[in-house]
Amino acid sequence: MSKVSPKKHLGQHFLVDQNIAVRIVEQLMLHQGVQDVLEIGPGMGVLTQYLLQHPEYRTTIIDIDRESIAYLKEHFPQLGDRIISADFLKTNLSKLFLGQFAIIGNFPYNISSQIFFKVLEQRQVVTEVVCMLQKEVAERIAAPPGSKTYGILSVLLQAFYIIDYKFSVSEHVFHPKPKVQSAVISLVRNGVEKLACDEKLFFQVVKMSFGTRRKTLRNCLKTYHLPPEVQAQPIFDKRAEQLSVDDFVGLTQLVAQNLQV
Repeated sequence: MSKVSPKKHLGQHFLVDQNIAVRIVEQLMLHQGVQDVLEIGPGMGVLTQYLLQHPEYRTTIIDIDRESIAYLKEHFPQLGDRIISADFLKTNLSKLFLGQFAIIGNFPYNISSQIFFKVLEQRQVVTEVVCMLQKEVAERIAAPPGSKTYGILSVLLQAFYIIDYKFSVSEHVFHPKPKVQSAVISLVRNGVEKLACDEKLFFQVVKMSFGTRRKTLRNCLKTYHLPPEVQAQPIFDKRAEQLSVDDFVGLTQLVAQNLQV
């Protein structure tokens, strides 16, 4: 098999610039003795080939595209049963790895947010993520409080990971050429084992707070029927984008103490 045809319905845009591929793999740090690396959507293995130059990595690759899987089995036979034909979003990762692991990949634009929500679910075992994705999404994830692009994913990911915007990538280094620019970011697990609040409620409060960006938190969180004296507190005059992760933790505590749903 000479090459794989990119499929629009899978959001495939194959990276063809080898220098960029090398730079992406170079961003992996593998802290705390982690050896396992999972590459999502390897396509024709442009990153895989450089991952395999690191014998200290135990590389596993996963792709939903059967044509890609056939190509990868032919070109990277040394990976054996570590070439997984499956949908990452539906895969039970605890069956793939016994302990902690890192993730790397050129994420399909159409499912990048879903990949990050899965990473959040698995945050106790996913120590690091290095990925290329749509520049707009990368900027949103790395955005600080107060920024217009700061949103749900920014808060939830920054609660558990240190985000580093690495570099921008031109649309001209892909086949087919996407209509948007790309960027590479890294996420490294921070020291937060557990938030100082109900984590399920935290996720809910963050999502609800950004539900209508222009409204104050008082309006966004009406569903909780908080007492008037609680709603009178200054934090409820703010909009979601003005709150840091710590502010959201405090807000979640406040909601939990006064829940009248």
